[in-house]
Amino acid sequence: MRFIHNTSTDPAFNLAAEEWLLRHTETDIFMLWRNAPAVIVGRNQNTSAEIDEDFARQRGIRVIRRLTGGGAVFHDLGNVNFTFIQLGQRSSLDFHRFTLPILEALRALGIDCRFEGRNDLVIDGRKFSGNAQTIEKDRVLHHGTLLFSAEMADLSGVLKVNQAKYADKAVKSVRKRVTNISSHLKEPLSVEDFIAHVMRHVAAGIPGFRQDISSGEEADISALADAKYRTWEWNFGASPAYAFTRVTRTAGGVVEVHLDVSRGIIAEARIFGDFFGVRPVEELERQLAGCAHERKAIEDRLGRVHIGDYISGVEPRDVLHCFF
Repeated sequence: MRFIHNTSTDPAFNLAAEEWLLRHTETDIFMLWRNAPAVIVGRNQNTSAEIDEDFARQRGIRVIRRLTGGGAVFHDLGNVNFTFIQLGQRSSLDFHRFTLPILEALRALGIDCRFEGRNDLVIDGRKFSGNAQTIEKDRVLHHGTLLFSAEMADLSGVLKVNQAKYADKAVKSVRKRVTNISSHLKEPLSVEDFIAHVMRHVAAGIPGFRQDISSGEEADISALADAKYRTWEWNFGASPAYAFTRVTRTAGGVVEVHLDVSRGIIAEARIFGDFFGVRPVEELERQLAGCAHERKAIEDRLGRVHIGDYISGVEPRDVLHCFF
């Protein structure tokens, strides 16, 4: 097995690294890595329905879609991620097989932890690790989070969204009580020492060699990150179709927005309310059709028209938040 300590903290690069290693290597791999603050959404999720976009933007939290299914998770430098890439059976997802070495590494630190439910690791009933898998050809990619000393205020803030705004068939994240591993240690341990401990423990049980990401691999991974994991089309546009609704009180009156969105693009917009206007609001609705359901794109569309003609007494900036 090849053991990798990936020291990059760029979420787009790190998600691209997993995909590239899955598809372009043949050796079994175990990798440890961390991300700068980010929400990593599941392959089949509606990104906008999983996060508080305003909170994410204000806190500088990136939003990236991953290759595997499951729910949205929060990453920061207090969270350690682990990845196994090995031969697997295409029809079978085995979470116990890949989480056992992690549980054993934590038990070696005196922590009473166990596997629970479908894909979680818990301490005293509180989740510290969520896990996900995908299989491509005869290779399985299993990855999981290890909340070590994560910023819980950011975790709870960015993963909090008004579900009443969205109606879709996308996979919803299941919120559970969470805990940091560091809170359960008998002796203090830095996150760097924790990473070293997990790497040593897993490597002690599996024959292998240490080989970090090479400069050639890094160039290919960076190209994939640019082409896919840094793009709106992947991170937001790949969301399943959904309907968005929001009712907002503005200076011009109550504005009720309904959007039908497919692959991140507004297919139809309807706007209702008790506002006044000198032009039919249907003109504004037609302007929004074909626009990405994304803040900058809608801001640009609203800037093309005199919004006060449709909703008297407001400016584009007053109406923008009605769409999110």
